[in-house]
Amino acid sequence: MQDGLIHALLLDGQGGAKKLEWQQLQSWKPGDGELWIHLDYSVFSVKEWLFHGSNLDISVAETLLSSESRPRFSQFDNGTLMAWRGVNMNPNADPEDMIALRLWYEEGRLITTLRRDLASVEEVSQALMKNKGPTTLAELMVDLAGRMVWKIGEVVDEFEEHMANLEDQVIEHSSARLRSELSSLRRQVIAMRRYLAPQKEALLRFSLEKLPWMTASERVELREVVDRITLTLEDLEALRERAVVGQEELQNRLSEQLNNRMYLLSIITAVFLPLGFLTGLLGINVGGIPGADNPQAFRYFIWLVVVLIAIQLVIFKWRKWF
Repeated sequence: MQDGLIHALLLDGQGGAKKLEWQQLQSWKPGDGELWIHLDYSVFSVKEWLFHGSNLDISVAETLLSSESRPRFSQFDNGTLMAWRGVNMNPNADPEDMIALRLWYEEGRLITTLRRDLASVEEVSQALMKNKGPTTLAELMVDLAGRMVWKIGEVVDEFEEHMANLEDQVIEHSSARLRSELSSLRRQVIAMRRYLAPQKEALLRFSLEKLPWMTASERVELREVVDRITLTLEDLEALRERAVVGQEELQNRLSEQLNNRMYLLSIITAVFLPLGFLTGLLGINVGGIPGADNPQAFRYFIWLVVVLIAIQLVIFKWRKWF
């Protein structure tokens, strides 16, 4: 794959495909069968081919090579241009760091470009090599969209499970550490929702557009994909709200804990304030201090302190301060 060609699969119409090399692509014609070309757009040879060897319009080639793209659907006179997003399932990657996949369909040919591996694309290509894949390019795009949405749903399910665990911990422990975990989960949900909302609109337009190369059954399947992504968006919105409620509940519990501690310290301060006044008063080095010459004076003072504390506690209890 050093030349940027991840694979070029010539569909046989029966669920299988034949691999082609760069040289064979140059001689391909629509009459040879439907062709799926999957490219790594970061490789220079791919850029050269898209601009000079693919017979694509410059604007289409630039879109297929763009480093950032939001999900979209655009219909041209000679083809269809789309951009989708899939969850990042690569090792040590964050799922919400969604991978952009760009698609261009024209008569008999589908060109897709990306920079990082996408599990859904690999699954479709492997199914074709095992003669268990889609039979047409239209069916391939519907299958690919469905797999991408299913994987997004799996990640959202993991988010929901993580959110449920955090909610239990908020109720049981109310640890300040949970604040960062709730914030992190909320950021992940927002990041994923940022791309899923326009992706839903792109897939909806794809399903409603009267494309001559799509069958009625494929449109029905695509509408089911749109329904799934709609449910996923609703789940993400519910997750975002749950994270906000969890943060508020955690903040309330932490504030309550802090208030209880401050209240306890206030009670202790109130108890020892008059005692501090008495000890300070009797500790001044001037003549005439009561009991200075009485050997029992310290014992009487201790009893006075004990009685004073007891009276204060009774008063606090009567006022319902604790």
